[in-house]
Order: sequence, then C-alpha cells, then structure tokens
Amino acid sequence: MSNHHQNKKSYAEMLELVKQDLTTGVGRSVKHESAAKQVSGEAVYVDDRLEFPNQLHVYARMSDKAHARITKLDVSPCYDFPGVAIAITAKDVPGQLDIGAVLPGDPLLADGLVEYYGQPVLAVAANDLDTARKAAMAAIVEYEELEPVLSVEQALEQEHFVSEPHTHKRGDSAAALAGAQHRITGQAHIGGQEHFYLETQISSVVPTEDGGMIVFTSSQNPTEVQKLVAEVLGVSFNKIQIDMRRMGGGFGGKETQAAGPACIAAVVAHHTRRPAKMRLPRMEDMMMTGKRHPFFNQYEVGFDDNGLITGCEMKLAGNCGYSPDLSNSIVDRAMFHSDNGYYLGDATITGYRCKTNLASNTAYRGFGGPQGLIMPEIILDDIARRLGKDPLEVRKLNLYGGEGRDTTHYYQKVEDNALPQMIDDLERSSDYQARRQAIREFNAKSPILKKGLALTPVKFGISFTATFLNQAGALIHIYTDGSIHLNHGGTEMGQGLNTKVAQVVAEEFQVDFDTIQITATNTDKVPNTSPTAASSGADLNGKAAQNAARTIKQRLVEFAARHFNVTEEDVTFRNNHVLIRDEVMPFAEFIQLAYFNQISLSSTGFYRTPKIYYDRDTARGRPFYYYAYGCACSEVVVDTLTGEYKILRADILHDVGASLNPAIDIGQVEGAFVQGAGWLTSEELVWNDKGRLMTSGPASYKIPAVTDMPIDFRVRLVENRKNAEDTVYHSKAVGEPPFMLGISVFCAIKDAIASVADYRVSPAIDAPATPERVLWAIRDMEQHQQQARTAAVAETV
Repeated sequence: MSNHHQNKKSYAEMLELVKQDLTTGVGRSVKHESAAKQVSGEAVYVDDRLEFPNQLHVYARMSDKAHARITKLDVSPCYDFPGVAIAITAKDVPGQLDIGAVLPGDPLLADGLVEYYGQPVLAVAANDLDTARKAAMAAIVEYEELEPVLSVEQALEQEHFVSEPHTHKRGDSAAALAGAQHRITGQAHIGGQEHFYLETQISSVVPTEDGGMIVFTSSQNPTEVQKLVAEVLGVSFNKIQIDMRRMGGGFGGKETQAAGPACIAAVVAHHTRRPAKMRLPRMEDMMMTGKRHPFFNQYEVGFDDNGLITGCEMKLAGNCGYSPDLSNSIVDRAMFHSDNGYYLGDATITGYRCKTNLASNTAYRGFGGPQGLIMPEIILDDIARRLGKDPLEVRKLNLYGGEGRDTTHYYQKVEDNALPQMIDDLERSSDYQARRQAIREFNAKSPILKKGLALTPVKFGISFTATFLNQAGALIHIYTDGSIHLNHGGTEMGQGLNTKVAQVVAEEFQVDFDTIQITATNTDKVPNTSPTAASSGADLNGKAAQNAARTIKQRLVEFAARHFNVTEEDVTFRNNHVLIRDEVMPFAEFIQLAYFNQISLSSTGFYRTPKIYYDRDTARGRPFYYYAYGCACSEVVVDTLTGEYKILRADILHDVGASLNPAIDIGQVEGAFVQGAGWLTSEELVWNDKGRLMTSGPASYKIPAVTDMPIDFRVRLVENRKNAEDTVYHSKAVGEPPFMLGISVFCAIKDAIASVADYRVSPAIDAPATPERVLWAIRDMEQHQQQARTAAVAETV
C-alpha cells in the first residue's frame, strides 16, 4: 500500500474518532483519581512522607481544668529527658499569639488563662513522639480554678455569648401566634458530632534558608494556614509555602483547626532550625479540637385545623465553646435553614452564640444547617400528632408554593423549587402509602417490635454565608506532548473534588482524563484561596479551572484560524483531536505546532459567585446562589424492651443538577446519609461535670459501622434537571445537602415510638436518639397510653 493510502486511512480513522464522544469528560462516572492508591495503601498522606534528617516530633500538654488561671508554669523538668530539643510556651511565640479564624480569641498556647479542658498549654519537641509526650507531662503546671460555664442553658441565662444575637423577622409572629387556631411549644437539644476523620490533625514543617517555612499539612484551608503560620512567626505571607496533597477526611474539622498543629510545629522549627512534625494522637485530637455545635432550640408554632403553619417563633442557641471560631456564620446558617423547605407564615428566628468552657466548636458538614433544618421536621411531626394526621400530609401542605408563599424569612425567593415533584416521585417509588398502612397493621399486632416510617425533604442553600469567600483560582499548563498540568485552590479530602475538576478540564479540551495530572494544592501556585467547605468545592474551583482552560483554548482557536486561514468557527476540539475545517490533528500534535508558533500554553483562571449578598443590618438578602434539594424515606424497627433499633430500608432521591460524575455523587449521597443518621442516633458526646470530654476515642464514641447501614438502600439522582443557574456545566453541589437526609431516620424512630401511644402523642426526644433515650421515650408513651386508658374507663363509669 502506498504512503498516500496509508495517510488517507489514518485521516479517515481520525475523522471517525472525532465523531465519537469523549468517554471521560463531564457527566461520566470516572473513577476517583486516587482510588487505586487508596485501596492499595500507596496514597501518601502527611504522616507517610519520608522523615527529614534531624526531624523533631511535637506533643502538646493539655489543660486538665475547664477554666482556670495558670499560677505556675515551669518547663525546666522537660529537659531532663534525653532527646528533648525544646519546650515552648506562649511567651516563645515570636509573632502574633492569637490564631482566631475570623475574630480573635484562640491563643496558640494558653497565655495565663485556660478556658477549656484540653487546651494546649505548652509543647515539647523531641527526637520521637513518646519522649516528647513524657517530657511534656513532666512540666509543672499549677492553676487557680475559676467557675466554668458548661451548658447552653447556663450561658443563655448569664447572656454569656461570643457575639451578639441576630434575628430574622417576617411579618408579626406574635400576632399570628395569638390568633392561631392551635399552638404548640417545645424544645429540643440537638447534639454535636465528632468529625472522626481517619487521619488526625497533622502538619510537618521544614524551615527554609530565607526565614520561611514549607508546611505539609492536612488542611481544608491552605491559605489560612499560610496566613497564621506567617503571623505567629512574624514574617510576610510570601515566606510561607503550604503543600496539601490529600486529607484522610476533613468534614469541616480541618477548616480552621488544622492551623494549631501547623503553627506550633512552625514555632518549634523556627527556634530549632530543624524540621518538626506534630501529629495528634486520637484522644488528644478529640479533646483538643472542636465538634459540630450542639444546639438548644426552643419553638412556638401556630397552625390551623389542616396543619398549615400560620406563625412561628424559634430560638436557636448554639454551643460555641470558648471562642468565636466560625460560630457567627454557623449559627447564621442554622437560622437560614430553620425553614427547611417550608413556608413558616409570620416568623421570628433568633440565633444565640453561647460561650461555654469547652473546646471551640467549628465547621462540620452542613455548617449549622442541620441543627436548624431539623426543627421544622420536629415541629411538623408535633402538628401531625396533635391533629391525628400522617406527617407526610402535613409536610406537603406546608411546602413553599406560589406567589405569597415563595419567600424565606430572610427574604430570598425560592425559585425553581423541586421539592413538590421530588416528594411525589419518592412517595410513589418508595411505595410510601402502602407501607404506611402495612406498618400500622404490623404495629397493632406486634407488642414488642414497632416499625416507623418517615419521608422528609431537604432544601439547602449553596454559597459561603461570608460572601467574600465565594471566589476561587486555578492554574493550567499544557506541555508540548499534549499532557496537562492542573492546579486549583480546592483541597481533596476523599470527596472526589480533584476528579471532578479534572473532568471539567478534560471536557473543555476534549481530551482523555488520563491526559491531566493534578498536583497538590499549593499556595505557591494558586494564592488567596477559600477553604474547601460549604459544598462549594466543585462549584468554585471547577469554574475557575474552566475559566483557565477557556483562556488557553481561545488562544489556540485564534492561532489555528490564522495559521490555517480559516474562521474560528471552523476550529473544533473533539475527542483528543482538533478539527480544522477539513484537517484533523491529534491534540498533542496541534499543541506542539502552537508551541513552535510561540503561543502561550499556560493560564490562571478565576471565578466569583454572582448574585449573592446579605445585609446583616436589615437581615435581608440573597445569601445563596441556589438551593439543592433532596428527600429520603426511611423505615426502622425499634425494640420497645431495649430501645435498640435498625434501619430496615432507605429510599433517597437527590438533586445534583446535571451531575459532573454520577458515581462520585451517589457515593457522596450514601456517605452523607449514613453520617447524618449517625449524628442523630449513635454519635453521643458526653462531658463530665468538670468539662472533660469522656467520649474521647472509638471505645466510647460510636460512629456508624457497616451493620448500621440500611439493609435495603436505594439511591437515585434526579434525572434531566439542570441547575437553572450558570454553575459549572449546570451541576449542583453534593457534599453537604444529603447529610440532612439522615433526619428521616430520626423522624422514623419517633414514628415508631409514637405508635406505642397509637400516634396520638408526639414523643419528646433529644438528639442523638440513642437506645437509652428511645427507651425513656417509649416509657413516656406507655404512661400516656395508660393515662388514656384510665381516663377512658373513668368516662365510661
């Protein structure tokens, strides 16, 4: 065969390839980029890195008082241990001592005063961690104890706040309550939650020749770690480089609180000029770091004979711990989500930021949203029991609707509301009505085991409530072999963010996913990044990467048009090739041609979220770019003799817009649901009367295990429903919204308990609904039932 025919065949083959779709771009279930490394144990985390010569290991001595003045602090005994290099206290910090995330209040090491049991007082660096721990415990620390505040109720009574209360108000709630046909008041303690990431807090720090530091850290917020390390050392930000390849889980716990170990290790490295690593052992990690905020919520609601809410007042009191941390934004988000998907009539919602002598509570998946969003579900269950109705009927009645019922209590319009259709869909697909009837019949005949069923929705706002954080950057290089280097400001904690962002770039250039190399998040490459939080990782960083890719792509299109004397419309990128009118070139060959013609193959990208604002003075605005929706139907069985329970089945329908990666999104929904169910069932935090956390390890703190999963678990993504807003490929965030689907398990457990009193009484039960609390609630129901029987007999007589 002649060369001419060989070339002609090659062209035909390339043309055929161009007609085919890319198989690893957006909308495809591409495997997580680190999956093979993680399951084989080859994925490198901070503690897996080879140790540096002369590396020190750091251990922090914690306070054993909840509130006290330090009267004596002597670290000289620490130096009696061979291998100890240095012992540091607050006075050894060369720069700024406070590492508060937004507001001051978080000293790196206690400075004359301790404010919670577990607060770092001093740190020792030695050749190994065991020596550092023994030496730290040898230091002499004496205290004058002060009265601690250990409960939200005590803080409310004393008006002991980290910042002032804030209120959302729509209409006249007092008048609406006064004129309501029915009124209910109640309260609920909503428990906190330990992050229990597999990898505890850790940073490894190496001093540089110019007085700076390279910091390898497990952090959701590399820019903040850069800023705080610089400030505690008293150097400019550009001296500090943060490298963050992957985390072994974060869930919000590494948004602000990863900074402490990084800064302590940096101070040690500064003084010794030796590399230093600080890895918190599990117990120290749990005692030293904050959790999901526990809340104490009070409510009064007015409603009509149908169960339609006409007025509502809620007081949401977050247990912030000893310092502000992110509590202002977290309590705000609880307030923003206290309606979930429902119109509350005339409503007044007040949020309190209570200061207590506990570790400063912090971000956790949902960021306060779950603690607010659960309240209308509790309220609607109460209304349904009062009126003798199916809770789902009352829920559907109160959903946001048309004109006059489409505006939240913070005055954002609920547009593109998917909940009515999604609930109807799930009600049918889960066979809710038939199962509801079957469960009633089962419970009537079963004296010991009782089943419960609940279908609850989720409406979750997407955007940082601190508006300035809604921005992101990215960096893309294309090398002359056609391979692509991608870096962005988001962090990978297992959620698949890197995979999704790489898919976006693959889609833009129409190249295979394997063409793209994602590198560690690094402050040298993309500066001034926002934390990977608020479910915004793919929204922000995907858009920034898309912006960078499109900048390069436009240069390439303009070059091709000039070079081949065609119009820009004649240039198309398709399935690893570039089609230039009648000519087809492999992508790598085209890139090399562009390089020889001196076309820039590198670009930064930037994105800021449009349309969002919030006026705190008027408590009005549009704090969220859009809402993500979901609904879950959960069935449980409860043993009335022990309070133990099992999730029999869970049906989930969740809205992710046009999915970037369906497999990863379904995985996120499944994991979030189970984690949400754990928050409301088994994950109980207990402190003693001295403020010490007693559930400080896996022996006493129970996260869901494989046997806690629903026996029958069905998850679907809403199909053919693009995000109406201009998000990256019209997708929606998926990290946080499905967490609150776990509320359906809590409501199903309450439904089973209510059956003990023939569904006439709504059980009052705090979260988490541990077997003990379930058993107590069952006993209450049995007493109600007995009283009802006694009253019925008395009436008959």
